[in-house]
Amino acid sequence: MMNDGMLKALNKTKVYLDTSVISYLEQDDAPERKKITCEVWETLKSGKYDILISNVVVRELSECSDQVKRNLLLKHLDEIQYELIDVTEKTVELAEHIIDFGILKQKSFDDCQHIAAAIVNNCDFIISWNFKHIVNVKTIRGIKILTTMEGYKDIAIYPPSALQEEIDGND
Repeated sequence: MMNDGMLKALNKTKVYLDTSVISYLEQDDAPERKKITCEVWETLKSGKYDILISNVVVRELSECSDQVKRNLLLKHLDEIQYELIDVTEKTVELAEHIIDFGILKQKSFDDCQHIAAAIVNNCDFIISWNFKHIVNVKTIRGIKILTTMEGYKDIAIYPPSALQEEIDGND
């Protein structure tokens, strides 16, 4: 028999964070987004969500040219509990399907891998500040069609501000 704690753990929302979310923790030239991201980050620290990031996120953070900022961003990852997921052959194939379907272009392959990693790992949400490639109507509609056609669970794609609205609504 399951107790409430076990049931709650089973029902935790799985959230995939792309690189932009972590980057905005130190994005001084965008104070409003930084503020929202820091507020969401505090909630992510609480363990309310199962957080997933891929090795693409770690690689992108590690490629930050500003060494001080890079170290700060990587240090932020130590503040949360997350599952590091590898980009597998299945993930790459799905990322390629995203391109084949015309949802995104080859030059956005890392963004395709973020989306594919979240889908393959049964995430409920992708959280991103990347409005150009990830959080936009074309991508969201295309991914909805693709996940349905490929037999994957539907996934919601939102900016951190939407997660903050959910957090504020549950207080």
